[in-house]
Amino acid sequence: MKPFCFADGQIVPTASATLHPTDLGLIRGYGIFDFFRTVDYKPLFLDNYLDRFIASAERTFIPLPYSREELTEVIYELIEKNDLKEGGIRMVLSGGISENHFSPGEGKLFIFAESLIFPSEEKYQNGIKLLTLEYVRPVAEIKTTNYALAVWHSAGWKKQGAEDVLYHQGNYISESSRSNFFLVKNGELITPDSNILLGITRKYVMELAGGAHVRPVTMQEIRDADEAFITSTTKVLLPVTQIDDLKIGSGKPGPVSLGLLEKFRQKVGGLALTDK
Repeated sequence: MKPFCFADGQIVPTASATLHPTDLGLIRGYGIFDFFRTVDYKPLFLDNYLDRFIASAERTFIPLPYSREELTEVIYELIEKNDLKEGGIRMVLSGGISENHFSPGEGKLFIFAESLIFPSEEKYQNGIKLLTLEYVRPVAEIKTTNYALAVWHSAGWKKQGAEDVLYHQGNYISESSRSNFFLVKNGELITPDSNILLGITRKYVMELAGGAHVRPVTMQEIRDADEAFITSTTKVLLPVTQIDDLKIGSGKPGPVSLGLLEKFRQKVGGLALTDK
C-alpha cells in the first residue's frame, strides 16, 4: 500500500484507515470493489471502471454518497499525493453498519493506491496452468468482495503448479477466479457469455481483436482449442497452455494470444510487463 488513501471523506495516511467491526463487509463479507491501473500518472480506462463501480453499488443496494465527478477528483488527487506514475487504484465500498446485522447499510468508501506486481515474463513466454472447478460466483456480474472460496482454494493451486482455477457449471465454462477466459479456434476468439464479470480488459482485448464470439463455451471445446488465455487488469493477457492434465493446442503460447498481447502493450504503454 502507498502512504495515502481516501477514507472517512478525506485523504488520510493509509495506516490510519479503519472499518467498524460490525460492518457487513467484515461480518458478512458483503461489499464491492474495483481495481485499475495508472499509466504515466493517468488512470487507465477510468470511465469504464467508474461505470462498473457505480452500477455495482446500485445493484447491491449499498449507498454510494459520491458522484462520478467527486470520485474522479479523489482518484487524481491520490495519484498525485502518492506519486503513482505506474501502479494500481483500489476502490472498496463496504456493506455498511446494519441495524439487523444483515441488510445493507450506509457503505464506507475506501480508495487505496498500490504498487503492481505483474506475472513473470516466463509465464508469458511459456503459458500457465489452470485447474477446473465446478463453481459459479454469487452474483457473478458484480465485482463483490466475496472471494472466500478462491482464497481458501489457492493453496492447493500452488501445490499443483497452477496459476488459478477455471470455473464451470456442468459442461459450461465461465471464468477464472480473477480473470476472464478466452479460447482461440481457427484464428477466432471465443469467450463465455454468462456467469461472468464483464471485465474491462476483456472488453478492450475484444476491441483489439476486432470482435469475438460471445456465447456458451463447453468443456469439450477446450480439448479442440488451438489457444487459450485469460485477461485481467494485473495479468493483461496471460496465455494458458494447460488445463488440468490437458495440453492446449501445441502446449505453447500461440500467435493470436501473443499478437494481442503485443498490440495491448503498444496501445497502452506504461509499465513493462516484464517488471517484477
